[in-house]
Amino acid sequence: MKNPGVKRILQEVKEMQSNPSEDFTSLPLEENIFEWQFAIRGPCDSEFEGGIYHGRIQLPAEYPFKPPSFMLLTPNGRFETQTKICLSISNHHPEHWQPSWSVRTALVALIAFMPTNPNGALGSLDYKKEERRALAIKSREAAPRFGNPERQKLMDEIHEYMLSKAPPVPELNPSQPSEENSTNEANRSPQDAGEGPPNPAAGDTIVEEGNEGPLNVNPRPEVPEVPRQVPVGQPSSEHQVLRPRVQKPADDRLFTLAAVGLTVAIIVLLLKKFMKASGHGAFFMDGS
Repeated sequence: MKNPGVKRILQEVKEMQSNPSEDFTSLPLEENIFEWQFAIRGPCDSEFEGGIYHGRIQLPAEYPFKPPSFMLLTPNGRFETQTKICLSISNHHPEHWQPSWSVRTALVALIAFMPTNPNGALGSLDYKKEERRALAIKSREAAPRFGNPERQKLMDEIHEYMLSKAPPVPELNPSQPSEENSTNEANRSPQDAGEGPPNPAAGDTIVEEGNEGPLNVNPRPEVPEVPRQVPVGQPSSEHQVLRPRVQKPADDRLFTLAAVGLTVAIIVLLLKKFMKASGHGAFFMDGS
């Protein structure tokens, strides 16, 4: 019990038994707690649906600080059997492994990798859908023969448990030829696969989808232009309204001055006429 990995493994065994899953099951060997035997159910809505796929997990002595290795034992058409497969959660990519991950995490990821494009990854296969479906049907018959009798007994027990939980293999619809499906997958594979199994493949898809957004940015430049025009137009209209208010007092003063001037001129003319009529006008005329 001095090895911290042993304590961690025992915790995972307890958690696996207390919280079982219908998609997978896994148990360590009695003679070697660092080696696990597992079986996963084929992912739904794929050519693997209904299949039961056995495999083994080898945990390193430094677990959980180093990733495990995976090997499938059931022919499946996606991964080679009895060969360590290359996944971002396996010992082929220790840079991606996180100590917080567990055997449960790895099995969930393995199921997710089943229907992805292999893209030439180490230990991968690229069978046709019909062949994979035929292998899925055959995988239900019995567990593969591997190892000593003790291991085989554990595999048989796991197989019976998974068979009781696995749905039947759906029949292939002849109206939907696999060539069309494989063509669709080929169109998706450059985005979904990236380097194949590693997690960065999902990141490539996100980046490519995100880059499609700027193609529709034509209306976006118009949005900032609208508010820019609004504040520019408002001050000009206010100045136009204020100008008549400033000009009105000036016009009134002009009219007032003109009226005063006319009044003075009229008074002067009246005085001249009055003075002429009274005889004083001659005095002014002579004096002038």
